[in-house]
Amino acid sequence: MKITTKEMILVSLFTALTAIGAFLSIPLGNVPITLQSMFTILAGLLLGPKLGALSQLIYVLLGLAGVRIFAGFSGGPQSIFTPSFGFLVGFIAAAFVVGKIAHSEKPNLKRIFLATLVGTFIVYLFGVPYMYMILNNVLAKSISFTTALKTGCFIFLPGDLLKAVVSSLVAVKVISRIDVAHS
Repeated sequence: MKITTKEMILVSLFTALTAIGAFLSIPLGNVPITLQSMFTILAGLLLGPKLGALSQLIYVLLGLAGVRIFAGFSGGPQSIFTPSFGFLVGFIAAAFVVGKIAHSEKPNLKRIFLATLVGTFIVYLFGVPYMYMILNNVLAKSISFTTALKTGCFIFLPGDLLKAVVSSLVAVKVISRIDVAHS
């Protein structure tokens, strides 16, 4: 994949925005409330599938390399064993799928909003089972999958719906001005 200077700057920008979104966090049980998912969704919407996913992959790799850019100012390879790491992996897949859906045809508000909802679901699809596995098998906390759903998904749905609306409205206004999302 050949990347232009403009695309490198935009990928770096969304990597940085996701890191900033992690610092704006409210501790809430095993997974904090952050703005990371909103920037992940915006990366897919505005940069398209490949570049959006690349921005999130770089974010995760930087964190695993020890740069303290994950929620709670954490980072390093030990992050793999935290309950929230599955959500970070989900960011990569979500950005790709959001970009694919939003740009499968000419983007419009309906398609963009649908993409944000699917992307949010994908983050949960990776994050909740991973959180359940880590809590039960690594941290030896016996919780049911229903409890994992409650504490890792349901409690966040109202905020994530708001983030989906904001992301969609921003994307509708900005998408035509960036002109890299077809990648």
